[in-house]
Amino acid sequence: MKLLRRCQRILILSLLSFSVIAPLVLVSHHPKIITSDGRREFIEDLWSRKWRDVEALNSIGQEAGEGLKEPKSIVLEDKSFHPREGNNSLDFGSKPNEVNNDTRFENDGKKEHSFNATGRQDNNVHGQSRGVRDVEIETKYPLSNRSTVKHDNSARTAKSRSIDYKVKEIIDQLIRAKAYLSFAPPGSNSHLMKELRLRIKDLEHVVEEVTRDSELTKSALQKMKSMESSLVKAGNAYPDCSAMSSKLRAMAETAEEQVRMQKKQATYLLNLAASTTPKGFHCLSMQLTSEYFALQPSERLLPEQNKLHDTTLYHYAVFSDNVLACAVVVNSTISSAMEPEKIVFHLVTNSLNLPAMSMWFSLNPPGKATIEVLSMENFKWLSTEYDLGWTMQNTSDPRFTSELNYLRFYLPNIFPSLDKVILLDHDVVVQKDLSGLWHVDMKGKVNVAVETCKESEVSFLRMDTFINFSNPLIADKFDYKACTWAFGMNVFDLRRWREENLTALYHKYLRLSNERPILKGGSLPLGWVTFYNQTTAVERQWHVLGLGHDSTVPQDDIEKAAVIHYDGVRKPWLDVGFGEYKEFWIKHIDFNNQYLEQCNIHW
Repeated sequence: MKLLRRCQRILILSLLSFSVIAPLVLVSHHPKIITSDGRREFIEDLWSRKWRDVEALNSIGQEAGEGLKEPKSIVLEDKSFHPREGNNSLDFGSKPNEVNNDTRFENDGKKEHSFNATGRQDNNVHGQSRGVRDVEIETKYPLSNRSTVKHDNSARTAKSRSIDYKVKEIIDQLIRAKAYLSFAPPGSNSHLMKELRLRIKDLEHVVEEVTRDSELTKSALQKMKSMESSLVKAGNAYPDCSAMSSKLRAMAETAEEQVRMQKKQATYLLNLAASTTPKGFHCLSMQLTSEYFALQPSERLLPEQNKLHDTTLYHYAVFSDNVLACAVVVNSTISSAMEPEKIVFHLVTNSLNLPAMSMWFSLNPPGKATIEVLSMENFKWLSTEYDLGWTMQNTSDPRFTSELNYLRFYLPNIFPSLDKVILLDHDVVVQKDLSGLWHVDMKGKVNVAVETCKESEVSFLRMDTFINFSNPLIADKFDYKACTWAFGMNVFDLRRWREENLTALYHKYLRLSNERPILKGGSLPLGWVTFYNQTTAVERQWHVLGLGHDSTVPQDDIEKAAVIHYDGVRKPWLDVGFGEYKEFWIKHIDFNNQYLEQCNIHW
C-alpha cells in the first residue's frame, strides 16, 4: 500500500515538473520572442488586444453636433528641427538613396555638420509676411551656439520626418471623416455616425498631444487604424464619389480663405510690431533727457567741435530719433576705421530726442572721432524756403511720413560748408574701413550707391515697382528698365548737387506725386527720379542689403560686406528681428551700461 502511494506521488511530481519545464524548452526554440524585436511585437500584440476590448462600440454614447466643420487649425512645431536650406522648409533632409558628398561621417565615424550660410528662402522681397516662428527658433539657437546643436538636429531629422508624415495622415483622416459625417441626415444617430464622432474626437486629442510633445504614442497609432476602419465603412455606406469631391473642394476653398486671412493678419501684426518702439527705449530716452537738463549749459557741449567744417576729414551724416541705433552706427564705424581721428559724425534728430542723443554721446564719447548732434527744428530755412510736401503722404507709416526720412534731400543746405558726405541709415552696421569710398571715381555724378537691378538677388527692384509709368510725364523722361539703387550707404558730392540744383528737382517731383498717383513707397522712388542719370555704382560688397526682411542672405556675403543693412521691418532691436542677424548689431553695445541696466535693455 505504501509502495503504491509512493509511486503515485512520484508520478504526480513528474507531471508537475514536466508542465513547468516543457514551456521553457518550447520557448527556447523561438528566439524571436525573447529578442528585443520579438518582445516588442509580443507586447504590442497584447496591447492591441486590450484596446480592441476597451473600445467596444456598444458603449458609445450619443453626441450632439452635425454638419460639416473644418478641422482645427494646428501649428505643428518641431522644436528639435532647425531648417537651413532654401525655401524648402518642409524638406527635412536628402533622400536615403542619394549620394551626398558632405563630410558628416568623417573623423572616425563621428557625425559633423557644416554650417550652411544660405539660410531659409524668403520669397517676399519686402519681408512683410515671414512668421514669428523663425525668430523664435533663431533666438533659441543663435549663431554662436549652433555648433552644439547640429549633431542633435541631424540625429532627430528622420524621426521628425516620420512624425510629420503621420500627423498629416491623421489630419487627412479627420477631413475625410468630417466630410462623411456631413452626408448624414440632420439628427442622425446611427451606429456609423456615432463611431465617426468618437474617432474624430480621439484623433483631435492625439493631434493636440503631438503639438505639445512632438511624439506619437502607440495608442495614437491604434486610433489611426481604428479611424481607417471606420472610414472604410463610411465609404461603403456613401459610395458617391462626386458628393465627396464637392465636399472636399468646398472645404479646401474655405481653408484657403482662412489661410489668406491669417496671412493678412500676420502681415498687419508684423508691421504693427515694427512701427512701435520698445519700452526700454522710451525709458532710456527719458533717463538721458533728465540727466541732460540737470547739467549746466556749458557742460552740454560735445568736444572737438572745431573739426565740424574741415573738408579734409571724413564726414558722415545720420538722420534718426533712435539713440541706440545711432550708437551702433557710430561705434561700428569708428571700430572699423583705420584713421578714426579723421571721422566726423553729424547726427540729425528732432527736438524731442536732441537731449537724449546729446547726453548719450557726452557720457559715451566716440574715442578720437568727433560728433555733432543737430535738431531739425533749428533749420529755419526748411519751413521758409521750401514747401514741406511730405506731410501730405496718405499713410501713417513712419517710414513714409517721418520728416527725418526726407531730410536727406536737403544735405547741401544742412552742411553748406562741406563738399562731400557719406549718408548712413540708422539701421546699418559698418564692418570694414570706409575710407576707400572717399576716393571712388564718381565720374562727374552726384551719388554713389549699390545697385539693386540684378534679378537673381533678393534686393532686386524695378523702376516700375514704385513709379507709375502709365503717366506720360514719367514715361517720357524715365526708362522703366533703368537700373535701380539703394539708400542706406551713399556718397554725395555736395558741390555737384548744388550745381545741378537737385533739391529743386526733388521738390518738383514731390509736388507732382502729391497731385497725381505717380509715386509710392516713400523716399526711395523720389531718390530714383531725383538722381536719375546722376548715380555711380560701386561693388555690392560695399553695402549688403536684406537683413531686415530676408533670412537667406549668404553668410559669406555678410562677412565680406563693408556695411550690412537691416532694411525692412525686422530691425535688430525689435523682437521680430531675425535672431541669426542680431549678433552683428548687439556686439557694438555695452549692456553693462548703467542706463541700459536701469531700463532693462538686454539681449
